[in-house]
Amino acid sequence: MQLSREEILIRASKVCKNTLMETLDIEITDFSEDYVIAKMPVTPKVHQPDGVLHGGATVALAETTGSFAAEILMNLDNIFVRGIEISANHLKSVRNGYVYAKASYLHKGRTTQLLEIRVTDDFDNLISICKLTTIALPKSK
Repeated sequence: MQLSREEILIRASKVCKNTLMETLDIEITDFSEDYVIAKMPVTPKVHQPDGVLHGGATVALAETTGSFAAEILMNLDNIFVRGIEISANHLKSVRNGYVYAKASYLHKGRTTQLLEIRVTDDFDNLISICKLTTIALPKSK
């Protein structure tokens, strides 16, 4: 059974309940065969003490988006996917509004995958660029 776009977005929202994604108000907003997009509000709960977006919150958004890309864009009948490395370069500060993460594959191998996650603000300024490596492992029978 293939799920509709709306059903996939509803499921993505449901699996975020009682997780870090819910705590940070991360929402998966769009996807295609090539990418996944999520957004997160920039509020005091994700700020550093000096009032700008915390890099750790940005990385959590990036890893969430990349992980959903692996979940949505790969055939998961016999495998599950886990993140094994993430790196981030923070380029610009944000004090309010939203940040948006777009995860796209650079490499989609059977065992390892490499995703690029571009984080932008409400004005499409590049805030951070992240790379996430995932691994596909067989499900136990």
